Amino acid sequence: MNTIHVDVVSAEEAIFSGEAKFVALPGEAGELGIYPRHTPLITRIRPGSVRIEMADGSEEFVFVAGGILEVQPNCVTVLSDTAIRGKDLDDEKANAAKAAAEEALKNAKGELDIARAQSELAVMAAQIAALRKYRQKK
Repeated sequence: MNTIHVDVVSAEEAIFSGEAKFVALPGEAGELGIYPRHTPLITRIRPGSVRIEMADGSEEFVFVAGGILEVQPNCVTVLSDTAIRGKDLDDEKANAAKAAAEEALKNAKGELDIARAQSELAVMAAQIAALRKYRQKK
């Protein structure tokens, strides 16, 4: 069976390492799908969910808050400052962080504060969407 080795790494730990038939993730310009023997590629990724279809047909979900994707014909590496396994996503924490980001956006004084708050809000919205997608698959 054709598989590709996949590594998802956060700044703190290796989140996933294993063989997969297919990987889907949010690229900078749209959704990317990676199969074994894919053309080499390096690109930025947006906040969202990485869906890994395992060799046995099961799926693994990982939320990433953006990062870098490197694809080689037999290896996919996802590097992200923040990566959380789908099973470890927490509804309450995500909603609280989203509310805090919305409040920060309301209280932002300068352009830099507004940009930071908008970025955090986008990441939290993507995390909540990833959590919903993960729960639908379960």
